Amino acid sequence: MSTLDPLTWAILLMLLGCGIVVLEVFIPSGGLLSFFSAVAIVASIVMAFRRDATTGLSFVVLTLVAVPLTLALAFKYWPHTPMGKAFLGELKSTQELKPVDTRRELVGKLGTAKSKMLPSGSVEIDGKYVDAISQGAAIDMGQTVVVVEVRANRVVVRPADEDEARHLVKDPRDMFSTPIEELGIESLDDPLG
Repeated sequence: MSTLDPLTWAILLMLLGCGIVVLEVFIPSGGLLSFFSAVAIVASIVMAFRRDATTGLSFVVLTLVAVPLTLALAFKYWPHTPMGKAFLGELKSTQELKPVDTRRELVGKLGTAKSKMLPSGSVEIDGKYVDAISQGAAIDMGQTVVVVEVRANRVVVRPADEDEARHLVKDPRDMFSTPIEELGIESLDDPLG
């Protein structure tokens, strides 16, 4: 045979088998490279047993640790390779993956209670309906409210005082709730005459 010790052959075949496993991750071959990797690893274990049983058992344990570790490292770095980027697309950063809660922008805005809030109900803010909860007291339907905070999944509102209620801008598309004087139409005392 050759002048190399069976332990040297076992080490070389184990390295070759792990290297082919990495190639299988980066170069899909339909299992062909996996087959060659398995053959190299089994040959490595056989060569280790040719030296002695303790070395052979050590290589079995080494195989059980080295192959999964090699696969894990290959899959960890695969998305950063050109093939991984082409397959997966551009990876998003953790900032891009965070959910955007647009309800936090509602804090301080005025709205109108669209149902009686005992303590929860529906509120219209900027033309959108939002489920909200009262900060304490019951709120009557039609009453102006102010968003106090957005906590977890809840929009918390309180009744608006008179100064805040005057600043509530009505939806310009809602002509029926706008007084006739604000529409620029003169009211007629006698509509027929």
